[in-house]
Amino acid sequence: MSLARIAFTPGEPAGIGPDLAVLIAQQPLNCELIAFTDPDLLRDRAALLGRPLSIRKTTLESAAQKHQPGEIAVIPTTLGFKSSAGEINKNAAAYLLETIKAATQACLKGYCSAYVTGPVNKASINQAGFSFSGHTEYIAELSGGHPVMMLATETLRVALATTHLPLSKVSAAITQETVEKVIRILNHDLAERFNIKNPHLLVSGLNPHAGEDGHLGHEEIEVIIPVIQKLQKEGFNITGPLPADTLFTPQHLEHADAVLAMYHDQGLPVLKYSGFGKAVNITLGLPLIRTSVDHGTAIDLAGTGNISCGSLEAAIQQAIKLSQN
Repeated sequence: MSLARIAFTPGEPAGIGPDLAVLIAQQPLNCELIAFTDPDLLRDRAALLGRPLSIRKTTLESAAQKHQPGEIAVIPTTLGFKSSAGEINKNAAAYLLETIKAATQACLKGYCSAYVTGPVNKASINQAGFSFSGHTEYIAELSGGHPVMMLATETLRVALATTHLPLSKVSAAITQETVEKVIRILNHDLAERFNIKNPHLLVSGLNPHAGEDGHLGHEEIEVIIPVIQKLQKEGFNITGPLPADTLFTPQHLEHADAVLAMYHDQGLPVLKYSGFGKAVNITLGLPLIRTSVDHGTAIDLAGTGNISCGSLEAAIQQAIKLSQN
């Protein structure tokens, strides 16, 4: 089996992304990890953390080399200013978008097997004048496809029908077309990328008690149930809509392969409670494999060394596994 080449963007330079890059570089990895970043940023952060780090500048056309502990391969992208840990600078926005674009293109052109993203600060990117709702949406703009966000631990997978939307806009976004498309993508990628034959999906309702027969909302009756019934007739193994407050119980999850929640904070609090720091964010529905950490930039911890790279390690291992399926 050929060596996986994993593209990696550390993300927000003032956050813990560069720290994670330095720390993960110390570990043995069964791949070539290529960071799309400014080498000087990594050198400065390694010095701040007191960790040895050798920078190996590389190109996409170079032959793959297995990662060596203490070293990291880098495709240089100039930051343009000296970043300080814990001090956000909106001038980093253009650099961040360029690293994401370059890593995405490296995967689309076949130079890299998969793409792992570190955390970014959405607010500072928007304050710099760029319209940016998140990694998932931006990578989809660059690559095409319909992105479906799924977070996974060793025992639980939760996908989202909608992603980074204000709660006031969620109901309008729950349409039959959207729900059907997301379920088809979730079912397809679980079968093709995760090798799960006929995956069993649990679908949550949108409203309390899954609408309680229309007394607490009509989205279940008008949108979710018709889609489920249509796909069940096609052979999809779906149960729902289930009330979100009882869906995440052992009796339901025991034989399920994934849960589809209707919005971000309906499904992810449960998953992060059960596996925060070791969960992986996986984007389905794209023409490339993309995984990410399950946490944010942690600006207050940048440069302290008081962090874990468990989620990044899990994201890299998941990327390797998916790229070899």
